[in-house]
Amino acid sequence: MSLNVAVIVGSLRKGSFNRSVALAVKDLAAPRMNLNLVEIGDLPLYNPDLDESAPAPWARFRGEVAAADAVLFVTPEYNRSIPGALKNAIDVGSRPYGKSVWQGKPAAIISVSPGLLGAFGANHHLRQPLVFLDMPILQQPEMYLSKAGDFIGEDGEVNNEATRDFLKTFAGKFADWIEKNRAGR
Repeated sequence: MSLNVAVIVGSLRKGSFNRSVALAVKDLAAPRMNLNLVEIGDLPLYNPDLDESAPAPWARFRGEVAAADAVLFVTPEYNRSIPGALKNAIDVGSRPYGKSVWQGKPAAIISVSPGLLGAFGANHHLRQPLVFLDMPILQQPEMYLSKAGDFIGEDGEVNNEATRDFLKTFAGKFADWIEKNRAGR
């Protein structure tokens, strides 16, 4: 039985390195995991006044995440943190109070950067709200992918075999993590 994983990509940029990595993991994780990209670019900013009559993009997003067994976050780093669109998606999914779609879902984080630090700051900053939301987070292997332009070709494909092998190992460990942590759900 394949595990259903919601994939949240923090970058909205066309040609995003993060989206390329997410798509590579999607291919490498099959058939053990079925990864589905859940779009966040159309989510209106979270406003509790809208909870009674949630905008259609909120309902779509919440439904897609709620249906998943786990969540994979793939994020760039903006100013030593996560992008605003990703934080908004986290807030939309956590509300209204008592109806969080994140509660107890196993999670993993991949951070991707064209720079040398591999979006280390964003990776660790994202962990803080996920802990609060009661999401068990995969600790090892850590996934900080630096110098993304060196392993993602102009066609958007991950073209470095060592990186693909690392992503495949990560996918296997994440699948193990999901199986271990979803038993109590």
